[in-house]
Amino acid sequence: MPPYAVEEAIPPPQKPADNQAGVPETAHQISTDSWFQVGFVLTTGINSAYVLGYAGTIMVPLGWIGGVVGLIIATVISLYANSLVAKLHEHGGRRHIRYRDLARFVYGKKAYTLTWALQYVNLFMINTGFIILAGSSIKAAYVLFRDDGVLKLPYCIFIAGVACAMFAISIPHLSALGFWLGVSTFFSLVYVVVAIVLSIRDGVHSPPRDYSIHGHGASKIFMIIGATANLVFAFNTGMLPEIQATVRQPVVKNMMKGLYFQFTLGVLPMYAITFIAYWAYGASTSTYLLSSVKGPVWLKAFANVSALLQTVISLHIFASPTYEYLDTKFGVKGSALAPRNLGFRIMLRGGYLAMNTLVSAALPFLGDFMSLTGAISTFPLTFILGNHMYLTAKKDKLNPAQKTWHWLNVAFFSMMSLAAFVSAVRLITVDSKTYHLFADL
Repeated sequence: MPPYAVEEAIPPPQKPADNQAGVPETAHQISTDSWFQVGFVLTTGINSAYVLGYAGTIMVPLGWIGGVVGLIIATVISLYANSLVAKLHEHGGRRHIRYRDLARFVYGKKAYTLTWALQYVNLFMINTGFIILAGSSIKAAYVLFRDDGVLKLPYCIFIAGVACAMFAISIPHLSALGFWLGVSTFFSLVYVVVAIVLSIRDGVHSPPRDYSIHGHGASKIFMIIGATANLVFAFNTGMLPEIQATVRQPVVKNMMKGLYFQFTLGVLPMYAITFIAYWAYGASTSTYLLSSVKGPVWLKAFANVSALLQTVISLHIFASPTYEYLDTKFGVKGSALAPRNLGFRIMLRGGYLAMNTLVSAALPFLGDFMSLTGAISTFPLTFILGNHMYLTAKKDKLNPAQKTWHWLNVAFFSMMSLAAFVSAVRLITVDSKTYHLFADL
């Protein structure tokens, strides 16, 4: 069955009683969440355990000037690009609750299929990175107590995959995360605060650090290009319409509130941990910060466990479009505890996460996955497609200067995407030669 078959079977949208835009069929709950809850969903994604790697994957390749300026620019352009997509949510008198639905409405079926493929590759790779992170946190916690080499990273990744699957089976849809978003925020604060405090303590007592950008020639250039992909990866979900589908009316206004919350207060913890960690360790900063900090064993163990649990919750957010597609396609509705629904989630969601876990264990190169995801998915979905869809949908309302601006964005980010893809593939190739499959990094 082609990926657009479900939507083809959906009858024309009907205007509901409140005279708002029509909504396509979906097995998941929509239009119930406040802008504040949606803002926390977005903030949970931006302050996930990935932030423990940004000092090493962004600041180290770019240095102080490139890293600070790059993060600020990435924040501004990401807010702008996401706002373009958010404003198209009710375009044409119908709510577009999936990214691919919006693309098909604007362009047609071929764009639907391409967007569907790009988005699900993007989400699969993000979730692969989450499982690598979760496995790394388990290993880091274990090493604190027994550094005997028995519990290797691939084993930790498999344990993390099982934990993620159990959570996915228990939570039916994105709106059901309500309570867990508060839990996630608590865990985020734990590892962010612990990492910042211990980094400051290490930085105060450390000798002068090396802040130079290492590497030579082509290697250095590719490393810098890869870091630019990490910049946009840090801020963008690639699933904004799916998140926006959960917010209550007025949809666009409330979503913009959520985006403003994400890109103001929401980015502050990420900024703090990234800059402070780089100040403390310089070019030697690792891609998993909790492996670098020194301090009480119990405190570092608590931070690592918090990173693990927060990662399990964050992964569920980025896997939810896949779950929604499967649930809608197979008509999984009603009680989450009904035997058929529970069995379905165990089989399909468990199988999906088993594939994620296998890839994570085989190729546990976190920084490389971030670069590749930014190159082949984040740039096209958020920046190229976002600008071009807005240009196409609003072409009769834009003046020549505005049209030129959007075309320049499309051209620039297309070139950046191509360059970042070449860089990411090169990095993965180099690492694959250095490390074998299922490496214990």
